[in-house]
Amino acid sequence: MTGKSTSSGLSRVLAAFLLSCGASYSGVAIAQSADDIREGKVCAACHANAPIVWSGKHGTKADGRTPIANAGCATCHGDPAEHLKSFSNPMPRRFSKMASSEKNQVCSTCHQGQARIHWQGSTHERADIACATCHKVHTTHDRARDKRTQADVCFACHKEQRAQISRPSRHPIREGLVACSDCHNPHGSVGPSMMVRDNVNDTCYSCHMEKRGPFVRTHQPVQENCSICHNPHGTTAPNLLKQRPPFLCQQCHEPTSHRGNIASLTGTSTGANTLARGCLNCHTNIHGTNNPANISNERTFRR
Repeated sequence: MTGKSTSSGLSRVLAAFLLSCGASYSGVAIAQSADDIREGKVCAACHANAPIVWSGKHGTKADGRTPIANAGCATCHGDPAEHLKSFSNPMPRRFSKMASSEKNQVCSTCHQGQARIHWQGSTHERADIACATCHKVHTTHDRARDKRTQADVCFACHKEQRAQISRPSRHPIREGLVACSDCHNPHGSVGPSMMVRDNVNDTCYSCHMEKRGPFVRTHQPVQENCSICHNPHGTTAPNLLKQRPPFLCQQCHEPTSHRGNIASLTGTSTGANTLARGCLNCHTNIHGTNNPANISNERTFRR
């Protein structure tokens, strides 16, 4: 069989298939069923991924907000009337040819308010990120919405954090127990670093309630910002500390008396009191204490 006859045969098969679906061929318009257009049956004649959309959130018929409960593919891509008359006529909205702001405007027609209320002016919006950069509509599985795969979507841009979550002390992100969206709102927020709460501490306290207090005496960095001492993405020091004690502590506490000596205390002949955990051997209640007499947040010893 020659290449020419093969091409002619494929054309005839395609024409018969399109006509059986009620589509147009060679510029001849065929009457379409509104339900077939809405449910994507007509689109599926050429676009193999069209039916896949309806197996996800957008295909929930019981939800009146979804495309399949309204105009189907036309909800996002526009009126297909001219396109169905002739395939040479493109759809009104061709996402591959649209700017990020135009794509996002289509999505925000339905997806607005609530967690996305701060999208305008957010870090991702200013960086010209499109919704489709992270979210995939024409698939049964949106990786950005799955805790097990969400981090890989974020790491496509955030390379430094990809390295940090592989360090010895880290949150269980690779195991899928903690996701980026547990702490950050990628659609924008009023807090720093797109935190889900108004500040870093309130975000941390959503899991670490025991550190919130209130305490009679509180370590000042705890009140200000948890990230002064901790790197939440991962570190080589225990407890997500940016450095191990006493070096971390000495960034704020001046090196006087025993604070400047790594393995000894003033007036003692042994360094046993500061071995291993260093400052934390004595200052165990580092986040705060309810003992009004315990100025140094130290462990209370009984004789």
